[in-house]
Amino acid sequence: GRTVEIPQTLTRVAPSGTVASMFLATVAPEYLVTINATPSSSQYRYLDPRLIDLPTTGQMYGSKSTLNLESILSSGAQVVIDLGDKKDNMAADLDALQRQIGMPVIFIEADLPHMAAAFRTLGKILSGKEARGEELAAFVEQTVSMAEENAAKIQDSERISVLYTSGSSGLNTNAKGSIQAQVLDLMGIENAAVVEDVSNRGGGNPINLEQLYRFDPDVILFTAGSIYSTAADDAAWQPLRAITDGRYYEIPSLPYNWLSNPPSLNMLLGVWWLGNLLYPQYYSYDMTAKAQEIYQLLWDYDLSEDAAREMLANSTLKDAQ
Repeated sequence: GRTVEIPQTLTRVAPSGTVASMFLATVAPEYLVTINATPSSSQYRYLDPRLIDLPTTGQMYGSKSTLNLESILSSGAQVVIDLGDKKDNMAADLDALQRQIGMPVIFIEADLPHMAAAFRTLGKILSGKEARGEELAAFVEQTVSMAEENAAKIQDSERISVLYTSGSSGLNTNAKGSIQAQVLDLMGIENAAVVEDVSNRGGGNPINLEQLYRFDPDVILFTAGSIYSTAADDAAWQPLRAITDGRYYEIPSLPYNWLSNPPSLNMLLGVWWLGNLLYPQYYSYDMTAKAQEIYQLLWDYDLSEDAAREMLANSTLKDAQ
């Protein structure tokens, strides 16, 4: 509901945080004059090398809100762009920041339902990037329409319940209806974690063992750096069907978690990966080759077949306990 005047020739942009950095680095990495945080050493190889030396400005929103206004003001940015999910009182926050720094601040909604439009908007406002925005928007539309069509094909007898854990202990979960679990909702996958007060934060909702046993999902998804490798030997996890049946997997995590955290364009990879893993009868393709294709499209990175296979190594059925 805001009207903001931006430069007609736009080539110097400051992102508001992680999601904005991810989107802008995919569309026009050479236009970024700041970044929310320097990529980690494990992310370096996949991302444009220009991102590594940019001044950091922190995050506008959330528990990690640390926006460094001095870095933005000294960067030469023409505009601050925020992308992601719509938040309460957002217009007032953006107006206040705009007054404070004396430059345009805009927001583009970019959750899965709005992601194609977000790429097209970026393509139109960033000088010379319309074709790139359209290329990425078309891939979003292909991904989302595939997921919607396949969700409609899933019979009740085929529906799989999934627990999407987060954190090192596995006792945090991204619950049904959370922004972090958008991929499951889009794909018609039953999110086993149903809680009253849904958290949209990256850490999700903490749960206890009693809740874990009550959820007892068909499949458990663990994040990198969690108890994935030891869960089968852990007496607390052994009673779960997913552990007994060997249907627990580690989500690939480079350069970002493929399902969320943050819920950004990395979710596109998550749709292709999770669909092929859980419903190969509907998502029928070679995921190794698909990962190579997507890395080339999103990050202009030549992912080798061996590297792709290594990323997917923990996405196979284990021997039943």
